[in-house]
Amino acid sequence: MRIIITTALNDGEAEYKNMGDVAMLQVAVQRVADLWPDARIEVLTDSPENLARYCPKASALPRTGCACWFRAHFFLGKYHGLLPKKLSRGLSAVKRAAGTRWPALLDALTALRFAIGDSHGRRVNWERVRASFANCDLMLFSGSGGFADSCRDWNLFALWIIQAARRGRVTVAMLGQGIGPLTDSLVLRRARKDLPNVSLIGLRGGKGSQSILESIGVKPSTIVTTGDEAIEIAHAAAAPKAGSALGVNLRIASYAGIGPNNIDEIRVPLREFASQRAISLVPLPITSHEYANDCRALGDLLGPLNGESDGGAHLDSPEKLFEQTARCRIVVTGAYHAAVFALAQGIPAVCMCSSPYYSAKFEGLKDLFGVGCTVVKLDQRGWQEELRSAVEGAWNSADDVRSSLLNAAANQIHRSQMAYRSLKELIESKSKRTTSQKLAEQQEGARLDPLKDHVVRTR
Repeated sequence: MRIIITTALNDGEAEYKNMGDVAMLQVAVQRVADLWPDARIEVLTDSPENLARYCPKASALPRTGCACWFRAHFFLGKYHGLLPKKLSRGLSAVKRAAGTRWPALLDALTALRFAIGDSHGRRVNWERVRASFANCDLMLFSGSGGFADSCRDWNLFALWIIQAARRGRVTVAMLGQGIGPLTDSLVLRRARKDLPNVSLIGLRGGKGSQSILESIGVKPSTIVTTGDEAIEIAHAAAAPKAGSALGVNLRIASYAGIGPNNIDEIRVPLREFASQRAISLVPLPITSHEYANDCRALGDLLGPLNGESDGGAHLDSPEKLFEQTARCRIVVTGAYHAAVFALAQGIPAVCMCSSPYYSAKFEGLKDLFGVGCTVVKLDQRGWQEELRSAVEGAWNSADDVRSSLLNAAANQIHRSQMAYRSLKELIESKSKRTTSQKLAEQQEGARLDPLKDHVVRTR
């Protein structure tokens, strides 16, 4: 059994700098290893060292080996940029068409490109990926929020992967997925061709996710709502009773709709509340990307409150974040996975957002956890007062809602585990059908061979 896992982790230096994505990958690898103990598990990655650190049961499969298939500029490299835009778009379209309709031609052209000139390492990576795809039994997309308007490059990459896997009759599944908002015409056009070929899609929640999938032709029978994959390991780290601190996350990024100008506005109600209750504010950073650095944002937010603050830069693993979260009575967050880690441990979350993308994420969590998850939209008038009220309410009700949140987490974990088990049943059923078909073909061949010999002799 050979399994390839594709993740939402960024490529290059940005990879493994989102602890929510890392936690989802850890759960996916562990579940697959439990279901198929003898399987070879490979993860598409640019960082074998970090994969070994976070997921030692998996082997690294170089993601750069996919570039020749999926990047439109692969054949001409830097010279592609010198072409007129119309010609550039035309060549990109031809390459996409070759990958879709004539995959053997694309492989031949790729081999020719390497023969003419390219690094030995890139060719070796391509050959490794090509061999893995050819011998793969399952292509699994682990949890992500990738299929949304803010993630076009990842969307197109994922659809190429699905297409390449399906050409080899590989079973494809996507579990722990967040879908939408999605209005990108190119992505939707490609998704209509490829997503209906996915055997199982597990949703982690999110407003409108299922309706988006159904609108592009995905059968409802292949869709299940399970909750986020990371809930399992966060739930296991829950403390026996509620903590006493207030956990804080702040996501400053274009896709979140919260900017540096919001820092002072958010600090005011938090300062007032912390002063009244004489409590500490602790950072809960999820990402450390250059374009979305929670540690930097939290340092700016909490520094004036707690003195010098590194924004939690030392919290560089999911396990450390779970321990920090367990110290909290409530969490106020602008990042999705800080809310997931809290709710999974029975800790109320007050979620701040100012974009359709994050609103859909947080409303999805609210649907799944119910009481104990509050969404405050910073693009609405009077949000500061609403934030004050939400923080006060969450603090006062923390003991009352704890068991409800823990039960909701346990239910989602059960549904998510069941989705993985149903995937195993699907693979085994497919294997039995394939074996039965081969046996039938062999028997038919054995039956026809004597007739063939008889015809030859009578001639």
